[in-house]
Amino acid sequence: MSGTADADEAAAGFDPLRPMLLRLGYRMLGSVADAEDVVQEAFIRWMRSDRAEVREPEAFLRRTVTRLCLDQLKSARHRRETYVGPWLPEPIVEEEDEEDVTLPLMLALERLSPLERAAFLLHDVFGLSFDEVATTVGRDTAACRQLASRARAHVRDARPRYKLEKKRGLELAEAFYAASRSGDMSALGALLAADVSLHADGGGKRPAAPQPIIGFDHVMKVHKALAALFVKRGSTLVQTGFISGLPGFVTRESDGELQTTAFEIEGDRIVAIYIMRNPDKLKHLH
Repeated sequence: MSGTADADEAAAGFDPLRPMLLRLGYRMLGSVADAEDVVQEAFIRWMRSDRAEVREPEAFLRRTVTRLCLDQLKSARHRRETYVGPWLPEPIVEEEDEEDVTLPLMLALERLSPLERAAFLLHDVFGLSFDEVATTVGRDTAACRQLASRARAHVRDARPRYKLEKKRGLELAEAFYAASRSGDMSALGALLAADVSLHADGGGKRPAAPQPIIGFDHVMKVHKALAALFVKRGSTLVQTGFISGLPGFVTRESDGELQTTAFEIEGDRIVAIYIMRNPDKLKHLH
């Protein structure tokens, strides 16, 4: 087989695995752009490798992506420590709620060590055996069981207590948009839980609350002020759907930039609002 034909075949074999590798990269890093960079680096290494020696291409590539992510998480941890305001993962916008890792779970994963995160994702989300996890992260099987167990204990509260009906979730998102943009504070208040929290990520690039806002009264006060701005400057609904597994919507705000708003819902009430305003984390939506 010629070198060109061999390279073409190798690239063709890589392409079906790309979506899975991107999902893994995103869940490890919380960044679409970083996940794409890691998968591209894995592709380059795949093309340069002695593929005749690789018995399981999928396992080889998954291992490559995981290890690249582990390396990147070391520097990412420092960047998060110096980040301006609350940090949220880049939003993934889909029409269906097929996300196996929702936004609250992504935030819980941030509190894990890189190895705990890898063990949990590879075993609990991607379904690998602990023997495979051990080979992937370079630890023994018993250690990987412990890593996943510790991770599970940390993220347990971030798992949804029950699955929200898709249609109801979108109805609540649409009702929130209508009430918040029209200034109907009575309708807005009826949607919120008493202990609701608001988390806005502006990354220092756009105005956003520097700390999470906790409690019904405080969140209502913020939205009352925002409603006055929406009436003057406008806010356009672009799409309703699922933002990183949560019901929500995409808007274009008065400064021309996109924004995503996602809702964590329990018992027909919104318990958390996640707003992404950082333009660097919204580039992929354009």
